[in-house]
Formats: sequence, C-alpha cells, structure tokens
Amino acid sequence: MREKVNARARELGLDIEVTKLDRPTRTVQEAASAVGCDEAHIAKSIVFVCDGDPVLVVASGAHRIDTNKVADVLDCAEIRQATPDEVRVATGFAVGGVAPFGHDVPVVLDETLLEHEQIWAAGGDGNTLFCVKPRKLSECISARVADVAAA
Repeated sequence: MREKVNARARELGLDIEVTKLDRPTRTVQEAASAVGCDEAHIAKSIVFVCDGDPVLVVASGAHRIDTNKVADVLDCAEIRQATPDEVRVATGFAVGGVAPFGHDVPVVLDETLLEHEQIWAAGGDGNTLFCVKPRKLSECISARVADVAAA
C-alpha cells in the first residue's frame, strides 16, 4: 500500500514520502506518539456514507467530526459512519490506514487543519504515515475545505 500511496502522491504533485514505522499508527493517539507530535497535527481520515455514497472527511485528531455539519456541507439528508467493509470497498484501505487520496472518494477537509504548517496523515495501512503541508494537500486532492469540527 505504501508504494501505491507514494505513486499517487507523485501523480498529484505532492512531494511526500510515506514512512513505515515500527509501531502502530491506527489511532490518533498511536500516530501522535509514533512521530512525537500533538494530536492536532494528525489528520484522521474517516469515511461516511452520505445519502448512500461514500465521502472521506479528513479532520484534526484534536477534534471530533460533527456529522450534522458534514451533512450540511454536502447537502445530504442522511449520514452515518461507514462500516469497516464499506471503508475498504470505497477506498481500498482498511480502517486505521485510510490515506486522504489514492481512491475516487470525494474529500472534505476540516478547515482547522489549515492552521498548521505541517500535518501527518495515514499512508495506506496501520503502520505508515506521511508529513505534508495541509494547504498543498487540499489543493492537490481538490478537497472541499469546510468547518466540520464539533464545537
């Protein structure tokens, strides 16, 4: 998976290198501990099903995602978190390793991530991460930037 994410990043014009770590990075806490950063600098990728279609929300590890805000941004009537099987089918990645690109799922990026110079995101599995400038990531993947963090 790491090679797939690195290759897709190059295609998108992102200068990143997915790093395999010697410990798990599946949760925000594990990822922050593995790279020695604050949880706010971890970009968690959560798949939701909006009116039957998958959408990926990338948000700061310091915040919960407000599904009502996501529904408003996407103008959808019904929203729920995807099951692990739905996540794999939609993205090709397992829960805990969903990269913000490398799939055809639309992406909503929470605006709080743009407050940081650099963030860490999953690189395709539960032991990989990459560091990226959030504005560059957003531009390269054509993410919809919006306020989706819970108050």
